Amino acid sequence: MKIEPLRSCIGCNEKKTKKELLRIVREEEGYSLDLRGRKNGRGAYICPNLSCFDKAEKRKAFFRAFKENIPEDTLKELREEVERLAR
Repeated sequence: MKIEPLRSCIGCNEKKTKKELLRIVREEEGYSLDLRGRKNGRGAYICPNLSCFDKAEKRKAFFRAFKENIPEDTLKELREEVERLAR
């Protein structure tokens, strides 16, 4: 029996398996969702719902996870992608 590693959501801080969370990754080109979990770069995990995304924004969790501010337009694009996947 294989034990899956747990990751923490940056919005609600709940621990879940990687399959239950979305990974946001910072690459050289910018930020994007990593749906397969294979992209290189610094990543942060978030539940696939808007309430966790909003909590992460409010708590400045994106800044803590990536050690820099994410541009507003990029946050808006990521929010739209999370909203689309949450349906």
